Amino acid sequence: MADPIQAETVNPSPDSPPTNPASGPAGGIPAPVHRRRPRYSGRNPRKFEEKYKEHHPERYAETVAKVLAAGKTPAGMHRPILLAEVLEVLKPQPGEVAVDCTLGYGGHTREILPRLLPGGRLLGLDADPLELPRTEARLREAGFGPEMFQAHRTNFAGLAALLGAQGLAGVDCILADLGVSSMQLDNPARGFSIKYHGPLDMRMNPQRGQPASVWLARIKAPELAAVLVANADEPHASVLAPVLAGQAFESTQALVRAIRKTLARRSTEDQDLSVRRVFQAVRIAVNDEFSALDTFLRLLPTCLKPGGRVAILTFHSGEDRRVKQAFKLGEQSGLYEAIATEIIRPTPEEQRDNPRSGSAKLRWARKG
Repeated sequence: MADPIQAETVNPSPDSPPTNPASGPAGGIPAPVHRRRPRYSGRNPRKFEEKYKEHHPERYAETVAKVLAAGKTPAGMHRPILLAEVLEVLKPQPGEVAVDCTLGYGGHTREILPRLLPGGRLLGLDADPLELPRTEARLREAGFGPEMFQAHRTNFAGLAALLGAQGLAGVDCILADLGVSSMQLDNPARGFSIKYHGPLDMRMNPQRGQPASVWLARIKAPELAAVLVANADEPHASVLAPVLAGQAFESTQALVRAIRKTLARRSTEDQDLSVRRVFQAVRIAVNDEFSALDTFLRLLPTCLKPGGRVAILTFHSGEDRRVKQAFKLGEQSGLYEAIATEIIRPTPEEQRDNPRSGSAKLRWARKG
């Protein structure tokens, strides 16, 4: 059954054919032109570009509610993970200055901002030039003006430089939600998805660096094997690397097929895990994520006021090891007066309601 919403009322453009005044309302004012939205072949839309509801979730609240009730994340929307736990760790207070180093969809920021008022403000950082303007617009529409919220297109490794440019010696709260966002995963054109056909890109900032297809075509097998182990603990690295290195994979699905073919004797479950690990390892390398994280962790204590709190969400062992070690060394040297002794994980209820939260780990520290 076709969707009942088939037409939108638009104003005619200068290039539109003239409208018959006689058909319009009294006074000769042209009647609005009714245009049907583009049709797609088949009963249901297959391409992300055709799924118009995914691009405008605010207009389809009922559809979004149904998807959320089913324990899924609406395509193109990011659900903040461990939200209550992050708020408990950061304890944002009126008048304080906070930073969301990985703004993404803005879910955490939208909950932190009201707790900073009156008198406080938040700086939102994100390197993605496509998603950052959309998130800034959503937060502006929610009533957060420039006096309380500012968006900055930069990687979190540049936090210290940004605070210096803002004339801030330190801030009270810092949040970093590492990894890839749902908006990036759900858009096949970004090349992060293992499920949908799209260009093998994977860049957080498509305007910088080289896409994953070029990176794979240039790397040698021994180097790729080392990357697969270091970035994703891939147990089949020595088998996969000679097959994948130096090859020109133009699409995400071409890479998926190559991985599965190489591991054809393994179970489907084992193949699925390796596909995810290879994509993770390549994404981390293409975006130089570990180097950025190491820089961020090294400069982090200088970005906090005395008594300042930081919360970091990680999604795989390589990230978590770095955060754990940096916090531990910071506590031993007296930079942090307290750190998390145990990782905080999503509750079973959150993992059921939001499966993408399953691998999340939260660690925190407080500056002395």
